[in-house]
Amino acid sequence: MTPERKARIEAVLSYRQPDCTVVLENVHDPHNIAAVMRTCDAVGVQHIYILNTKIPRHKKYGKKSSASASGWLTIHEYQHTNACFEDLRKRYNKIYATHLGTENNSLLYELNLTEPVALVFGNEHAGVSEEVLALCDGNFIIPQVGMIKSLNISVACAVSLYEAYRQRMLAGFYENTRLSEMEYSTLAARWGLEKERDVIQ
Repeated sequence: MTPERKARIEAVLSYRQPDCTVVLENVHDPHNIAAVMRTCDAVGVQHIYILNTKIPRHKKYGKKSSASASGWLTIHEYQHTNACFEDLRKRYNKIYATHLGTENNSLLYELNLTEPVALVFGNEHAGVSEEVLALCDGNFIIPQVGMIKSLNISVACAVSLYEAYRQRMLAGFYENTRLSEMEYSTLAARWGLEKERDVIQ
């Protein structure tokens, strides 16, 4: 591993945000999932949750869209909603869905995305299910002024994650490593840093 590669990996690890995540419920198109993964990697979101209760588990994601982003993320896959949300509640204080058909919506920009938070996005056709909506702490919408009132899921996710990035950057969350020592070491080993260190020693 070159010194430049080592420095790049260490920098990426220092920017990771372990307390911000995305949940994708029954998203059909693997290319949409792959595009979401690429955005997650870009803003430092390490964990992504994929919940498939109505569709088969995806065998792979669109390599062209993700540019191998999946290899840099920690992917949690579930077939049962309750199991997924039990694990989410252990790690995140708030869980918000984005669904156009609900009342009492908050605007994306009104959310506090600096707290441990999970953002839920539904599938391309029906959006977030009623079952999942009932388990969330609230619903948010992305402001739009056009004739078409919905965004592609990967675009909606990117807009939302970059708002989280903006808030967290202003709060100084990217200035110091936020991963636990254990998770940092685990990822470093997975990405080749620990192996490199062993060779040097």
